[in-house]
Amino acid sequence: MRLASVVWLSGVLFGSQAEAANAQAAFKAISGKPAVKAALEQIRREDERTLREQIEIAEIPAPSYQEGRRTDDYVRRLRELGLSEISIDTEGNIIARRAGISRNGPTLVLSAHLDTVFSEDTVLKVRKEGNRYYGPGITDDARGLAVLLTTLRAMQEQKLRTQGDVLFVATVGEEGLGNLRGVKALFRDRQDIDGFISVDGTESPRLAPGESEVVTRAVGSHRWEITFTGPGGHSFENFGTPSAVHAMGRAISTISDLQAPAEPKTTFTVSIVSGGTAINAIAEKAQLRLDIRSESAAALAAMEEKILAAADRAGIEEGKRWNAEPVRVERKLLGDRPAGAGGDDNAVASAWINAMIVLDQKRPLTVGGSTDANVPMGLGIPAITASGGGIADKAHSLDEWYEPVNAWLGPQALLLTSLALVGVEGGPKPLLSRRR
Repeated sequence: MRLASVVWLSGVLFGSQAEAANAQAAFKAISGKPAVKAALEQIRREDERTLREQIEIAEIPAPSYQEGRRTDDYVRRLRELGLSEISIDTEGNIIARRAGISRNGPTLVLSAHLDTVFSEDTVLKVRKEGNRYYGPGITDDARGLAVLLTTLRAMQEQKLRTQGDVLFVATVGEEGLGNLRGVKALFRDRQDIDGFISVDGTESPRLAPGESEVVTRAVGSHRWEITFTGPGGHSFENFGTPSAVHAMGRAISTISDLQAPAEPKTTFTVSIVSGGTAINAIAEKAQLRLDIRSESAAALAAMEEKILAAADRAGIEEGKRWNAEPVRVERKLLGDRPAGAGGDDNAVASAWINAMIVLDQKRPLTVGGSTDANVPMGLGIPAITASGGGIADKAHSLDEWYEPVNAWLGPQALLLTSLALVGVEGGPKPLLSRRR
């Protein structure tokens, strides 16, 4: 980012004085339109309805690669809101088009993901304790899916006509070993997307009152499965034979002692281990899975090189310990999310920040994250991951909870941001440029 070309307006970054003035005028014009005011009021008035839909969606099982039931339900909800151009692509993503009035307008994607980390047989019934709602997936990403519906409903019922197209997209395969397969397919198959907003998550209870976050940078990750294979044998009769489990243990010990840079933040963990067949057998096979993350592609690659080298050395050292051949080490890349992309100084990030300020909120903190937005960020397409409103914690656990504190701010900000980016009938012009 060239500092000389950046100016601040109301705490928001823009690329030039002209762009800053244009954005200020756009938000002033949009927020002053009677139909927009009515839409914002509707969103706040229907806060409980949004929560009710969030709970209903959360209680439908949708493990990665098994999103079908939730897909059918969500398509029904989109149709009930009056959208007719709804399709399911070859990967399983739902794509619903709300057409703009201009043939030359930009195309903006509003997205949330259908899948969860929980198995088909997980009890998903949501329970309320005090002001909190507990349930697996209640936030991640049932909240995002509900917010998209609320935003669409306000646009439809207040007859807000946009200049550019808005695509309401529900992706598959965002979680875990889904490896962002849905959003990767979306951008593989389409070249008409000019901006992207993923609604995924809420505010953290660890933030100070009035603070919020928006993800503007991609935290990349590589996920590996490493398999150790030795000759195996009886624990007594074949003592002295290299053990696959011992080799894996050597690798884990070395990996755990590696030092990761604090800046750019880089992390690693050996998360799953397995191996052996019996308590009285020298293990023939052992396997570990690990996750490596960083905001920097270079730092991610450097840490990955050290970890994979540690695994290779462990196989050799286990063989040397017994004056035998090395334990065989095999690797399989399970997941790859791009790192080191995105930034605060693009149209989508700036619009979200400005929308929050228009709603009388503090300037959001910009952070890195690993979400569907990694893919467009990696392609140079303006993108963010935004909060759905409210606060939550314990995502990916059976104790996941959500509390609807000022929850309407999520869909309100999404509405204002979307209208500013694609433009509305009668002006102002879209802040989002067409790439094609």
